[in-house]
Amino acid sequence: MTHIAKGANAPVPAGLLRVAVCRRKVPGTPVVDVSALLLDAAGKVRGDADLVFHNQPAHPSGAVRHLGTGDGADQLAEWLELDLPRVEPAVQRVLIAASCDDGTFGAVPGLAVQTVAADGSIVVHYDVTDAGGETAFVLGEFYRRDGQWKFRAVGQGWESGLAGLATDFGIVVAERAPVPMPAPPVPMPVAVPGAPVAPVPNPAVAKVDVPPTATLISPPVPSLPPAAALGPDFTPHTQSGRGNGVVSVDMPLPPGPVIVEARVRGDEWLCVETLDRRNKDEETVFNTTLRDFHGRALVQPPRDRPLRMKVNYDGDWTITVLPLSAARPLGTQTLKGRGPDVVSYLGTMADVKVRFDGGADRGEWFVLNCHEAGHFDDLDDHELLCNETGKLKQTVPVPDGPLLLVIEHGDGDWELTAKPLPVRDPSAGRKTGAYLGRGENTVTLANPRPGRPALVQYDFPGAKADYSLEVKTVDEYGDEDDWLNGRDRGTRGTAVLFADSRAEQTVRVRCAGEWTLRLLPEEEAPLLTGAAEGKGSTVLRYQGPPMLMTVQRTSRGDNEPLSAWALNHPYGKSAPIGDTLGRRRPTLGPVWVDPGGTCFIAVRAAEGTKWRLEPASLDAAPVLGARTPGDRYGVVRHIGPEAELVVVGTALIHVFELDENLFPHRKLTASSGPHRVSDTFLHVRSLGGWTLELRP
Repeated sequence: MTHIAKGANAPVPAGLLRVAVCRRKVPGTPVVDVSALLLDAAGKVRGDADLVFHNQPAHPSGAVRHLGTGDGADQLAEWLELDLPRVEPAVQRVLIAASCDDGTFGAVPGLAVQTVAADGSIVVHYDVTDAGGETAFVLGEFYRRDGQWKFRAVGQGWESGLAGLATDFGIVVAERAPVPMPAPPVPMPVAVPGAPVAPVPNPAVAKVDVPPTATLISPPVPSLPPAAALGPDFTPHTQSGRGNGVVSVDMPLPPGPVIVEARVRGDEWLCVETLDRRNKDEETVFNTTLRDFHGRALVQPPRDRPLRMKVNYDGDWTITVLPLSAARPLGTQTLKGRGPDVVSYLGTMADVKVRFDGGADRGEWFVLNCHEAGHFDDLDDHELLCNETGKLKQTVPVPDGPLLLVIEHGDGDWELTAKPLPVRDPSAGRKTGAYLGRGENTVTLANPRPGRPALVQYDFPGAKADYSLEVKTVDEYGDEDDWLNGRDRGTRGTAVLFADSRAEQTVRVRCAGEWTLRLLPEEEAPLLTGAAEGKGSTVLRYQGPPMLMTVQRTSRGDNEPLSAWALNHPYGKSAPIGDTLGRRRPTLGPVWVDPGGTCFIAVRAAEGTKWRLEPASLDAAPVLGARTPGDRYGVVRHIGPEAELVVVGTALIHVFELDENLFPHRKLTASSGPHRVSDTFLHVRSLGGWTLELRP
């Protein structure tokens, strides 16, 4: 550990770091709030997102996070996490700042800042000894110099609080945020196969060595909080034996899988199998003759009884049951191993380089599986990344973590190296109109012309055309509404937004892979003047009176959805024109138009689905008779005196009475009839055949 004085600097490793702003736990002293500011070459932030604090705990790049408060026996610490390889090239400095609105820093005892490496070692320590009446402080900064990262002890204070400090660097902080909640409990340290064990101090009693001249008792060094995302921790269970034996874990285990670790000496055959309810062999955990075997595997314990395993081995063995947080972490450095293992990946989407030596030219089998956090409880639900024999050199893609990468076979030496893909900043779209992102994200789209609608070209190249891709609008209360999904609209196309004239709209994107939402002016939509043909989801403009329209699929693929909708500005109302429901038969539907507004025709289809739209006159609707049959979607018209209408259908059916603009204003159902109708158009929407009966 390096102790530095104010103004001094020291190099830091260019990896994952944690930063603790420490103070002694003394009753009545001010609360310290910690933040980080990401600065460009001009010494300014590029926008509000470059301020990371408890109310905005993560930078869009993922490079800086606010972790919360650590509480030791006599120390308190506010923790930040810096992933230096992910800091964007435009960012030259990362300031570590703090504020205390209920007092001054002169009243904060033992104020210090520490930089902690990923292995728990303290890299650099700076004591603040000259604080006085300041209410905000820049304690230190990380900065680039000749391709290396360094930490400088700054020790500069502001008496105007965080607002004054942030304003000097390009941000105005309007109000003080609440005190953050305490950090989560620290996971128990566990052994890592094939690697030395680094001790992790108990957060309640930990101390670190300091030079004899220092008086500060350093704060605890917790393990990395992201590991908690893998699942709950528990006390490891270890059992040793010689020869054949049975391992029984009688203590309760949390839901989800666990890691089973085996260690043996020698080169005898080792076989470990779980036992079922009848105490018979169930699933094979290990089956190897690798000398001095030390490996790990994932096992799903039973819910209603203890986990029991049978061990077949002629020599000495040790079996340990561990929580998922014990998985070896894969960061940006190459991870090496031998034989079966369980590896955790907590970073963003990445390409993983895989090397396998083939088992010293024995042509061994190598299998690598990827388990995503949402499916940890189902070990059969995984993605097979590698399945080869002999020497292997491949690159495989993985999504955002947390993930478990499980080497199930591989009696040889292997290497894994993760290279995260560049992180896109969706907020840049306010300047360019193109909002770029990856994976799940929430972004606010700014209307380029408030008061007018806009088009959105969307592209999700890595997503599937199903319901796993969805974008929902979010209102000011956090409530969500469906907007588009991959099943109905495909992974690329055009849609309408801001039809209700609002200035901005927050959307929540859920998908796998990168995505783009590009805003375009409404004039980019082609004007519909007659029959139109196209492919995939798109938007057309229509300028004319209410009319009828036929919607027809012209390509094969009967299971692919195709529908057309009429959407009007400035009221934001939409109504379906027709839905082919996987059929090629043309569907007749209404195009509603509000006088004085703008009408859009939105076609919703997968990108490979071809279609044809053809305008039709109001006379194209058949006149309702005593018994009028039909199938699925259609339009009929009743002319003449008022009569009773009975809706008959063998499937889900709704009939909508249309107003003078062809907008559905009254719903008629089979369960609530008969209905009184007069001269009107009726829009039928059904999943099957239907009959309308008219009674005088």
